[in-house]
Amino acid sequence: MKLEFHGAAQTTTGSMHLVEANGLRILLDCGLFQGKRKEAFELNRKMPVNPATLDAVLLSHAHIDHSGNLPSLTRNGFKGKIYCTPPTVDLCDVMLRDSAFLQMRDLHTVNKKRAAQGKRLFELLYGERDVDDVMRHMVPVPLRQPINLGNNVTATFHNAGHILGAALTQIDVRPRTGRTHRLLFSGDLGQPGLPLVPDADHPQGADTLILESTYADRDHPSAADVKEQLLTLVTQTHQARSRLLIPAFSVGRTQQILYYLYQLTQEGRLPPTPVFVDSPLAHKATQIYAKHIGNDDIKAAVLNDSVNPSKFPGLRFVGTPDESKALNDFQGPHVIIAASGMCEGGRVLHHLQRTVGDRASVILIVGYQVADTLGRRIIEKTPRLSILGDTFRLRAQVHAINALSAHADRTALTHWLDGVKSNLTNLFAVHGEPEMVETLCELARARGIRNVTDPAPGQKFDLG
Repeated sequence: MKLEFHGAAQTTTGSMHLVEANGLRILLDCGLFQGKRKEAFELNRKMPVNPATLDAVLLSHAHIDHSGNLPSLTRNGFKGKIYCTPPTVDLCDVMLRDSAFLQMRDLHTVNKKRAAQGKRLFELLYGERDVDDVMRHMVPVPLRQPINLGNNVTATFHNAGHILGAALTQIDVRPRTGRTHRLLFSGDLGQPGLPLVPDADHPQGADTLILESTYADRDHPSAADVKEQLLTLVTQTHQARSRLLIPAFSVGRTQQILYYLYQLTQEGRLPPTPVFVDSPLAHKATQIYAKHIGNDDIKAAVLNDSVNPSKFPGLRFVGTPDESKALNDFQGPHVIIAASGMCEGGRVLHHLQRTVGDRASVILIVGYQVADTLGRRIIEKTPRLSILGDTFRLRAQVHAINALSAHADRTALTHWLDGVKSNLTNLFAVHGEPEMVETLCELARARGIRNVTDPAPGQKFDLG
């Protein structure tokens, strides 16, 4: 078995790893790189592997930094199958179309300014027809059901506890002679106790582990802290008669925020507040959550209530672009939840243009912000921000709630690792900034794992 690391190696974005086993070439994830716009455009266009040579893709989950470059794969000659869980198929269908639409819309805005400045125009990465092609390659596979990839290679998905449909990916390679080698890829490992998805499984028997390290150096606050911080910020918004703007991922994070706001409403602690979810994708994703969570699961009832306007007074889902623009003139205290979570595209950009300069308003960051994204510059309180080609002074208040993260923290990572490490010989730390990767490596070495590595982009390893 050979491994080759491309995306999410010493960074947190663009997840992509190549496995070669028994003559097969298998890609783990095919995510979009997110960061500086020009650099991201160039990286996403240069596929590090020849798509036509790949036999299969095993997709961990639907977040765009893991799935978002699949259309480029099929556009450039991939003919195999893309295996993932049934919820991931449904989520990719809406998320990849949304990605294509946002690229087209944002590219139009940026290129209009670049043309006026005499600069070279950016090209569209992919369109909706390319997404149609991707969906024809998708094969839904339930958790814990083996997939025969041929050549004595099988794959199995296990629950990752991250977002709906997120999976740990297990690959078993049986050579002609000798014992089977088991590879386990975490994708994004979830934080235990998330309100809408079960905790991650602990698959046994892995020889090699590829493990994310996003929050390897810290622990998240408790869920109780989330509610108290949300209550404080909404109350502050009422006192100032201002806006609380929450850039949030449409899948997973938005549903969590609504869940906690709903709890506060039911407890009678939250003053009546208009809450606008300005993301058609979030609305569609919420419907997919409801479809896949079993009716006999208490979490389904909680989810359905927390996104039901009749049971959550003040909640409104914003549909058309005109309705979105109308929010700029809304008077009085209110909350806007809008995508994208890293502020690199989507409707949140227009809301940020109207919010960053208002001292009374609050921008609440609720997810990890990749280096060089607008979201990272906001959380670092950069004095001047470029938004859709225009420059704005940051005067709004900026807060962060790390406890909403769906990524495992230090304690959760080490607990999960302890639960799967009995047979481990090799561990590769990925999906983290360099200091996080190194921290995970130290944690793994302290637990007696023999070979621990922080692979660089393009680095190759022969596991025998």
